[in-house]
Amino acid sequence: MTDADIRKAADTLFDAEQSGTPCPPVRGLLTEGDVASAYAVQRLNIERRLRDGHRVVGRKIGLTSSAVQAQLGVDQPDFGALLADMAVPDGGTVPAGRLLQPKVEAEVALVLGRDLPYPQTTVAEVIQAVDFALPALEIVDSRIAGWDISLVDTVADNASSGLFVLGTAPVPLTSVDLRTVRMTLLRDGEPVSEGTGRDCLDGPLNAAVWLASTLAAMGDPLREGDIVLTGALGPMAVAAPGSPFEARISGLGGVRVGFAPAASPGDVPADKENER
Repeated sequence: MTDADIRKAADTLFDAEQSGTPCPPVRGLLTEGDVASAYAVQRLNIERRLRDGHRVVGRKIGLTSSAVQAQLGVDQPDFGALLADMAVPDGGTVPAGRLLQPKVEAEVALVLGRDLPYPQTTVAEVIQAVDFALPALEIVDSRIAGWDISLVDTVADNASSGLFVLGTAPVPLTSVDLRTVRMTLLRDGEPVSEGTGRDCLDGPLNAAVWLASTLAAMGDPLREGDIVLTGALGPMAVAAPGSPFEARISGLGGVRVGFAPAASPGDVPADKENER
């Protein structure tokens, strides 16, 4: 891949987000299976956000489901960056027009109390590093029209990140077995997704081990205070304007978010008003 191709893919995704209009897949600009170049695209857009004053607060893990891996022809997860402005408070509302094609999934979040700098991180080291766990909702989004994505598309697109919501009652790992937790995701009060901790790489701690090892090997390790979204515990659900969501995870509690009704023509999303 040339630097120009990587820059063009990054610009395409960035422009789609800024305009609110999804773009065609960027895989035509990248070599099939070239995950390294896809991460280079991802880094360019994260660096652009950092120059604008935003702040990385953690990472998300994607593709933790074996079914999704098989669909995309991969045998390992991917990751993206979490920025501070992507956080939505528990019980908060996502403004109309804030995202392009949002979907919701329930996850276990880990908050680190120490660095994880080892390229061959062990599960014991992850357990020692985790300060506490929280129930979480990840609101995934795709800048690519119709979610027509391959592996390189989603990696380049910051692992299809959108927003995230954390619960507010920290739980130490000594109080919960993350492999056996049971999750129910409700939309408008009705169950739309169910799963267990084992549905996330046979346990969220396994996902965290993979992420810690991968990032350390890349020279950008997880740090004290980082939030880690460990991956979906069940299928994602499409977010509809006006719908509330709630995830209930045994041993961790619940977390909620709502979506504002559809915007009227000419409305400006609340988060964009200050950019005028």
